[in-house]
Amino acid sequence: MTERAFIPLNIAVLTVSDTRALADDRSGDVLVQRLGDAGHTLAARAILPDERAVIADQLRAWCADPAIDVVISTGGTGLTGRDVTVEAHRDVYEKEIDAFATVFAMISFQKIGTSAVQSRATGGVAQGTYLFALPGSPSACKDAWDGILAAQLDYRHKPCNFVEIMPRLDEHLRRKG
Repeated sequence: MTERAFIPLNIAVLTVSDTRALADDRSGDVLVQRLGDAGHTLAARAILPDERAVIADQLRAWCADPAIDVVISTGGTGLTGRDVTVEAHRDVYEKEIDAFATVFAMISFQKIGTSAVQSRATGGVAQGTYLFALPGSPSACKDAWDGILAAQLDYRHKPCNFVEIMPRLDEHLRRKG
């Protein structure tokens, strides 16, 4: 059996924070480093305030861009009043990847115990683009990438991965022949 070839993806990184700037965006830096180390391309990067409509607009713009395959956001997934990233993601999703949150919680629980219940990490699909919302800590970004995304965004991962079904994500939008 022939080994599958790696397929690099174009990934956008969005940091959601009222206080961060590019110079101190440690979580965004973790994601950029890991996606680059894995062989993927950083397609775009932005830092936005915790404003639901602004976040959703950016997600929609990146989903509409054929040069972006995946969007990973970090920050705004907690329980405080300003944490609206999850709601913004859900405003955009066509389908939610429910098990992403479950698996992330399992990984987090092994590291931080019951504090894992405070995370609302989520994943979904819109316009043929994968979207993932991660907590704003560098450690959580490492856990999500190392424990889930590195494998699922690698076409060589078996028995299945997100990359192999990418061509079919938007099949409902195409005209039937």
